Amino acid sequence: MESAVISPYTRSVASNDTATIKGVQTLASRRSQKKTEVNNLLAEPKREKLKVKNQKAVLAAVVLDDSDQSGSADPLEELRGLVETGGVKVVGQLIQKRRTPHPATLMGKGKVEELKQMAESLGAELIVFDNNLSPSQGRNLERELDTVIVDRSEVILDIFASRARTYEAKLQVELAQLLYFQPRLKRLWTHLERIEGGVGAGRGPGEKQLETDKRLVDKRISELRRKLVIVEKHRGRMVHQRKEHMTVSLVGYTNAGKSTLMNALTGADVYAADQLFATLDTRTRKWSLPSAGDVLLSDTVGFVRDLPHHLVASFRSTLEEARYADLLLHVVDASHPQAEQQLDTVNKVLDELGVAHENTLLVFNKCDAMEDRSIVDVLRLKYENAVTVSAATGEGVDRLCAGVASRLGEGAVELKIEGDVGDGRLHHFLAEHAEISNTTYDNSHVTFDCRLSRRLLYRLDEYQVSIERVESEEPETHPGADVQAALD
Repeated sequence: MESAVISPYTRSVASNDTATIKGVQTLASRRSQKKTEVNNLLAEPKREKLKVKNQKAVLAAVVLDDSDQSGSADPLEELRGLVETGGVKVVGQLIQKRRTPHPATLMGKGKVEELKQMAESLGAELIVFDNNLSPSQGRNLERELDTVIVDRSEVILDIFASRARTYEAKLQVELAQLLYFQPRLKRLWTHLERIEGGVGAGRGPGEKQLETDKRLVDKRISELRRKLVIVEKHRGRMVHQRKEHMTVSLVGYTNAGKSTLMNALTGADVYAADQLFATLDTRTRKWSLPSAGDVLLSDTVGFVRDLPHHLVASFRSTLEEARYADLLLHVVDASHPQAEQQLDTVNKVLDELGVAHENTLLVFNKCDAMEDRSIVDVLRLKYENAVTVSAATGEGVDRLCAGVASRLGEGAVELKIEGDVGDGRLHHFLAEHAEISNTTYDNSHVTFDCRLSRRLLYRLDEYQVSIERVESEEPETHPGADVQAALD
């Protein structure tokens, strides 16, 4: 066997730098241990506590001349509700109206100085902006104001993180957080300016800790996306399995009363509270309509103005229920002074998510909370097909049920179906999916007068039946063939 060739450099290291080799081995061991700890830490999504909880804050906003908020009597009303939901104590506020935002600090220099003095005099621990700040604007404002700066997106992300309950919601929120903070790492974490020594300790500057953490964030983002793909496939299969049932989805602005309405319609015990983003996870319950049979009703996450686009993208799979629903119930808080702006916001977010909302029934909720009832009449005139209800008192719920049954019935056909009286599977299928108006027994045969959804006509291929459309003069006997083609 040939002996190993030992170079002069190796020999020199072996004889004189044994301590250096041990130091390198120790460093490698520590890095391996650190890598294991990081992988364990990132293995599962963790629910974060609200970072801004129990802190004093000054609210700030730049209202542009062409924005929806320019005509509002209180542009910071919604932000105040968001931060109070997060447990923040509001001690002051400052608003500046501008034609265009300042590229460096959003506000003008004079307002920035005024904001600094206000925060110092009121003992504010952070300043919350009702605008979405760029990474450079955030850095500049923190340097000028010498305090913690939080923008609208970060507040919403904090609330979502604290409210996420299911595994899917936690994955979605964590992904949105990482995508938001990824370009802001340098501003957020001061330890990232440290220099990590390279191998050999002192032979070069090595790499900045910032670069290491960016690589860890990128790795976690890739891991979360892989997990969400698996979750989305599972949800897609669940939605596909429900295609035999008529489905209705509740959509709307946050705190419009969707969960309360779901409880009123289905008798479910879904958590409902008078707060923003009380519900993040989609819940589906059976809803028995008097003249349309059982349908599946889903309650989805509420929307809000300027929802972070990373959050919208992350929650795309959660809204699969709405994407494939037969009917959307768009719930609007009719008592809110900006009800119509909220309605437009929801439609814009649905467009961004690719959710078609042409087949939508508008529901104006909280009519009992309206001081001026004439506003209801104005809304009815402008939106002729809308239904006004009060989920809290039950007012108008019967009208809503009738309206939903009518809209869902537009895709149904009137049939006479004759089959074997002993065919229990046929009886069960029609009892579950059809609206049976009359049943006639004749010796060994039974005839059902019923209404059945067009999309379920193919299921009749499974039974030995004679089918007649009520409008037809000739009965159509068609066992075991393409029923849809025969009826059309």
